[in-house]
Amino acid sequence: MTNSSQEKSAVKVKIQRFGSFLSGMIMPNIGAFIAWGIITALFIPTGWFPNEDLAKLVNPLIKYLLPLLIGFTGGRVVHDLRGGVVGAAATMGVIVAADGPMILGAMVMGPLGGWVIKKFDKAIDGKVKSGFEMLINNFSAGIISSILIVLAYKVIGPFILTINTTLANGVQIIVDAKLLPLVSLFIEPAKVLFLNNAIMHGVLSPLGIEQASATGKSILFLLESNPGPGLGILLAYILYGKGTAKQTATGASIIHFFGGVQEIYFPYILMKPFLLLAAIAGGATGIFTFLFFDVGLVSAPSPGSILSILAMAPRGNHLGILAGVFVAAAVSFIIASLILKTSKQTAEENLAKVAEKTASLKGEENKASTFMKAETIQQQNEGKEEDGLNSQIKKEIKKIIFACDAGMGSSAMGASILKRKVQQAGLDILVSNTSINNLPVDADIVITHKDLTDRAKDKLPDAIHISVENFLNSPKYEELLYALQNEEGNKTIEAEEVEPPEQVFENVSKIIFACDAGMGSSAMGASILKRKVQQAGLDILVSNTSINNLPVDANIVITHKDLTDRAKAKLPRAYHVSVENFLSSPKYDELIEKLDSKLVTV
Repeated sequence: MTNSSQEKSAVKVKIQRFGSFLSGMIMPNIGAFIAWGIITALFIPTGWFPNEDLAKLVNPLIKYLLPLLIGFTGGRVVHDLRGGVVGAAATMGVIVAADGPMILGAMVMGPLGGWVIKKFDKAIDGKVKSGFEMLINNFSAGIISSILIVLAYKVIGPFILTINTTLANGVQIIVDAKLLPLVSLFIEPAKVLFLNNAIMHGVLSPLGIEQASATGKSILFLLESNPGPGLGILLAYILYGKGTAKQTATGASIIHFFGGVQEIYFPYILMKPFLLLAAIAGGATGIFTFLFFDVGLVSAPSPGSILSILAMAPRGNHLGILAGVFVAAAVSFIIASLILKTSKQTAEENLAKVAEKTASLKGEENKASTFMKAETIQQQNEGKEEDGLNSQIKKEIKKIIFACDAGMGSSAMGASILKRKVQQAGLDILVSNTSINNLPVDADIVITHKDLTDRAKDKLPDAIHISVENFLNSPKYEELLYALQNEEGNKTIEAEEVEPPEQVFENVSKIIFACDAGMGSSAMGASILKRKVQQAGLDILVSNTSINNLPVDANIVITHKDLTDRAKAKLPRAYHVSVENFLSSPKYDELIEKLDSKLVTV
């Protein structure tokens, strides 16, 4: 890596870290924001069920509760509970200094309070006489808090109020000039760099709260959370994608649109960066539509699910919001489709094309040989990665942590997938998820998206770090599982020894070809052997699947030699045959002879 690329990576990590810190003050308190949004949407004079008495809750919640929660969270991030207490107390100074909500002020005073008390504790560390610890701790926190409260009330509060007013006026100028759609030029690329939470909860939410408290709604809550651009790109992959991307796009679109997990579609853009054009165009069109219908939300929707968005919509705004979402999806779909249809195919896409047209490829040796060469290289690379994991895992693994920026969306999905695999393998390993900032010190293995791995390594350098491109569907899960089983000495696989060869071929009813994806090379191999089985008049089912989905009743499993160990770990009772080339292997004829004559000479 060159110095220039290293510097760019370092800058990106710093930006991500700062953005994560900002959003880290908001994300844990989203429930309170939603509670305020629900009460606002229901009981204000323009709400669904106007109620003058219950509407009295709105202002105290936004003025006191939310800033204090943010101040406490910000202080706690810096210096645990003591930092949280001082941060919340300091926040009270900026609250009193202004008539409106001081979300931005809380994001300043919370961490500042935590930092000051942290520095004080470090300065007196080891200098307090025994028996005076509680006295010093309580009075130091109280004195520092009182100083910060006065400072916030007299100096910092008025300064932040000026900033708030300036930012609000700037937003209004952009809106009046009809330029708001242009923010998609910055928002959409930043989202793909995993700054989505920082943008939404670190920048837009504080400004949106200010606007919503004054007008009852804010379009700013819709700028980043609109699921339309991502939905359009995923729909384009469903129709025009290739390989694994096409296979997983349907599930990803459901998770993204209804589950609200934005990160799920980022890898699809990273595979083809030109798709950023589709995201930007879709986002800008959606914002223009929101402006046209004059719609907004009462609070930040989190996660950015269409269900959350509609729940936070004030009365009379639902139609305009749905129009903005679906217009954005349509525009991004059209552009993404053009890009996918006209762009060059990757190796993975060629693999999928061959898999989908297995029948037409019979006899076309040149195309098939080219494909087999590409897949063999991929399999060899996978074998190297497995060896790497095997060499890294030198101790008993007790805890695997998935980490992302917020520790809620994509990491939760990845943890759920691997947790199920670990349970099926009978391994006693805890699999969980969290944010990078909250990585537990006892984590043995940390799994992150490749763009976040550097931050995770800085946070927990002694752990084993695994980078993935897609939390929803990564081949590294199987590699890790195999390495863990190998480390355990296959103790979790309660299997009988393989039958001796003379008994293997007597009662064979199912032969399975298995590869990593279960589609390309294994489908071709199965087709070839199936024809030979039929010509021999044998009543044997020949099929293909992925190694992960090997059926338990398979009698014989045929795999590429680099994948045989994984297949054996998955199905140790079967008889395993290793081949170098699925398209042309002498072992097929040998196998037919043994099945036909019941001889035992393999």
